[in-house]
Amino acid sequence: MTIEYLKKASLTSKSDASDVQETVRAILADIEAGGDQVALDYAAKFDRYEGSIILSPAEIEAACALVPEKLKADIRFAHDNVRRFAETQKATLTDVELEVVPGVITGQKAIPVDAAGCYVPGGRYSHIASAIMTVTTAKVAGCKHIMACSPPRPGVGVAPAIVYAAHICGADTIMAIGGVQGVAAMAFGLFGLPKAKILVGPGNQFVAEAKRMLFGRVGIDMIAGPTDSLILADKTADPHIVTTDLVSQAEHGYNSPVWLVTDDRALAEKVIEMIPAYIADLPEVNRDNAAAAWRDYAEVILCADREEMAATSDRYAPEHLTVMADDLDWWLDRLSCYGSLFLGEESTVSYGDKAAGTNHVLPTSGAASYTGGLSVHKYMKIVTWQRGTREGYKPVAEATARIARLEGMEGHARAADVRLAKYFPDETFDLTANG
Repeated sequence: MTIEYLKKASLTSKSDASDVQETVRAILADIEAGGDQVALDYAAKFDRYEGSIILSPAEIEAACALVPEKLKADIRFAHDNVRRFAETQKATLTDVELEVVPGVITGQKAIPVDAAGCYVPGGRYSHIASAIMTVTTAKVAGCKHIMACSPPRPGVGVAPAIVYAAHICGADTIMAIGGVQGVAAMAFGLFGLPKAKILVGPGNQFVAEAKRMLFGRVGIDMIAGPTDSLILADKTADPHIVTTDLVSQAEHGYNSPVWLVTDDRALAEKVIEMIPAYIADLPEVNRDNAAAAWRDYAEVILCADREEMAATSDRYAPEHLTVMADDLDWWLDRLSCYGSLFLGEESTVSYGDKAAGTNHVLPTSGAASYTGGLSVHKYMKIVTWQRGTREGYKPVAEATARIARLEGMEGHARAADVRLAKYFPDETFDLTANG
């Protein structure tokens, strides 16, 4: 059976034709050439903010004092979950040694980058959870200096809850600057800060483009597009829960795709029928986003069976993947392309977005087919080393010389030759390319 689209998207994440590249390129070039003052000028222009860029301890303390105690407790709860999960991830990455041949020892070391820059969105929504996700993982990884920047609000500054979250999660510097200028400040080491070796965190299309352009000079977590979510549901799924979850993810933005893949026509038709009322019940700003996302980007796909559902999901490689179906272990074993997986009705993407412990900075636009999301591993450099005895390296030197000559790399071969001649002057070796 060929899959049937009960609702087909009229647009895709690549349909937004607005070209931001030249704008971002010009801003980055201006700031790199002009330094602190130009970054301040852009902050005044785009953030409409002229206060302190780097928050002082007193300013951090004052902002933290504005956060209600119940919200502080929730942030600490989420931070603790993310921290403990990150610590468990880090434990899977260990330094190793292997004696590849007698007398030659090779090894691996995991070394954290020394400076990390964390971008925390603060425009339409104050992304408290993004501060938790990015700063906590950098701290657990062992980065020596962690910077967090977030767009300030005119006359107010960075949202107090973001300041509190970044502070308790371990940020060494909190910056009231957003957009391209915030990314540039961290990458270029403005305002007396170290240059970030990696830039992480979600942001709008200008932030994403700035990270893309800087990639290579610095590391980045991933090149991100609009957030997306897919639900796999069979006849056992609750239409009310499915509909609620689709709408909850569509509110991210006007171009945030949501997809329902099912083998039950009655469920699909019921969800399509219910969606408009659920969107209409949202607050206005959320409603506008969800309505546009559902109208232009959402899809409802009918499949013959669960194997076809799984294959369809793997082709989409969604950022968030929820399964509301029988036999969850089968789905866990079968599915292979997703940023984060949520198994069962009891789980939801919202839990992962905010407080469950897994990271919410995840691959979008099909990138989950080849990469995972943000973790402590993103901040770690996996380097190798070797050492050995003269006798141990003898067969390595012989093989190196012959392989290098076969490749036409005589200089490499001679680096092996001189060692064999020095350490084994009484021996003869056949080091020609022909053996």
